[in-house]
Order: sequence, then C-alpha cells, then structure tokens
Amino acid sequence: MKRVDILAFGAHPDDVELGCAGSISLSISQGKSVAIIDLTRGELGTRGSAEIRAEEARKAAEILGVQYRENMEFRDGFFTNDEAHQLALIQKIRSYRPQLVLCNSIRDRHIDHSRGNALVNDACFLSGLEKIETFDENGNSQEAWRPKKVLEYIQWEDIEPDVVVDISSHLENKMKAVKAYSTQFFDPESDEAETPISSKNFLESVSYRSKNFGRLIGTEAAEGFTSRSLISVSNLFDLLR
Repeated sequence: MKRVDILAFGAHPDDVELGCAGSISLSISQGKSVAIIDLTRGELGTRGSAEIRAEEARKAAEILGVQYRENMEFRDGFFTNDEAHQLALIQKIRSYRPQLVLCNSIRDRHIDHSRGNALVNDACFLSGLEKIETFDENGNSQEAWRPKKVLEYIQWEDIEPDVVVDISSHLENKMKAVKAYSTQFFDPESDEAETPISSKNFLESVSYRSKNFGRLIGTEAAEGFTSRSLISVSNLFDLLR
C-alpha cells in the first residue's frame, strides 16, 4: 500500500508546482512523504504536448523528491464533478491514506482549477463514508478514509489566504520544479504561440508572490492556502515560528 502523509492534486501537470511546490519541498525535508496526482494530461494546452508534459512532470517530481506521481487521464477542459470521477479519486485517496490533501484554487482563470477544487473536496468527504464501496488495484475492498485537512493553494487570482507556510529555504527548489516545464513557461528561444503563462512577467510573478507572502509574515518567502474548514492548533505556541 502506497501510504503518504500528503497527497497533492492538480488539474494539470504544473499546477502543483506553481501553487505549492515550496511547501512540498519543505515537508519532504522534514521527513514527510508526498504523492502528486494530476487529473489531466494537459492535452489542450497551447504549447508542448501531453507526452512532453508527462516528461516534464516526471522531472519536476524528481526535483522535489516526491515518492509517487500519477495521472488520472481525465479529459482536459471537460472532466466533471460526477460520481464516476469522484469514485476514481476516492479509490486513490483510500489507497494513499493521506493526512493532508492539497488541491487547486477555489476560483481561478482556468475553469479546470475551480472544477478540480470541487471534485477533490467532494471526493475527500465521500471517501470517509463506509457505505461507498471501492476496490484497490488488486481487487481488494478498501477501507473508508477521510483526510484530516484539505488546503487549497493559490494560483492566478489574488486570493487572501487562511494560512501561509514559510518556504524561505525552498523557494529556489520550487522555481527549479516550475522551470522543469520548459515548454509552458518563459523561453526567449521558443517559437511557439504566446500564452498568459509563457511571459517573463508571469514566471517572475510566481517568485514575487512567494516573496510577497513572505514579506507579510516577516520571512523571505511563503505560500498561501485557503481552507473550507477551520484551521486549529492544540497549543497557542504552535502559532509561533
């Protein structure tokens, strides 16, 4: 059984890297195990191809040091939050049994991001219901499992976070993982069509957003997350870095 501490979902290869690669890199350095599941192959993307993006995703995972990476091969642009897609994710959640799930932004420019957010949140809830039956890859019945927390990373839109994570010592590794997607982001030598995320401005904004969140909490860099449920601590001093 491939159990991990953190399971990160992204609608497309590179969503996880853009939104929470620093927090993943930090968590792995602290001894936590992490898996990434991409919902689609990003086959509708203007630049590159699904095959190239799969290789870029492999390289990014290697840079971050994640234990596992999978792709659900849902339809880019057209997957839905229905029973079939929910059951497919429930099977993965029950297989990995994470304590923490990270997912796409609650709202964003790309319609797949908010749709992925809703799908993952719903699947995490449903995964805890015992009467929903799923089976692992060997045909064995799976036990119900509900992650303790779902955190939603921030992407294109400027969303006020509910919690921020200090990634000062991992910003460089985050940017290395992002740049592994060489077909998607700024490359002055590329002759492919320009997109909203292929500009130099966008690539710099990824680093700047982290530095700005860091500025707000008095560190070099940070990543922000929202949560649909209250974030609690058992000790007031857990709030102090």
